[in-house]
Amino acid sequence: MDSTSNWLLFLSAALAINISPGPDLIYVLSRTVAEGRKVGFASLLGIWTGALVHVSAAALGLAALLAASGVAFAVVKYVGAAYLVYLGLRAWRAQAPVLDKEQKPDRRVTPWMAYHQGVAVDLLNPKAAIFFLAFLPQFVRPEAGHAPAQIMLLGVLVIAVAVVVESAAILLASRLTRTLRGNARVARWLQRLLGSVLVGLGVRLALIGHRSA
Repeated sequence: MDSTSNWLLFLSAALAINISPGPDLIYVLSRTVAEGRKVGFASLLGIWTGALVHVSAAALGLAALLAASGVAFAVVKYVGAAYLVYLGLRAWRAQAPVLDKEQKPDRRVTPWMAYHQGVAVDLLNPKAAIFFLAFLPQFVRPEAGHAPAQIMLLGVLVIAVAVVVESAAILLASRLTRTLRGNARVARWLQRLLGSVLVGLGVRLALIGHRSA
């Protein structure tokens, strides 16, 4: 396969991966719907940061250790699942933020908190680490030399595609739900929807088998 075909295939795959509604996108959109655009973007920035760590680990070969060790995989998986369930239960119990005309709600979850939670959610997902380990090396070209640098570049490009796709999704979700969040009752149910989504993602992560990852 020539260089042009290799890049076209890679970019097509990266776009398809980011368009598909995976756990990260579902998590970020649920944050946006329940708590607004700022929290959504902060969560998304956290997810990207965690993804960059996974890419670096894949480039250094550290993700291979996670893939090879069933114990390590299980520990990260269950810690991540417990964290998602914890966030979901907190969302259920929290008072829903209601937008005023100035869009300055007294949020229980600040953008800074949402960023850190996004980082943790992505880092504690062993499936994300193994995805990059399995996906990126397929597009490394031996004649280009220095495979780790190529893996790092490819990983950054996957995240760059995600920046475009997921940012557009957040803006759309924010616009569609802005009016709804101004209603106290609807805002409360959106908050509970967020909690349910987080708990569901936690249960899904806990049920992932090592081989299926």
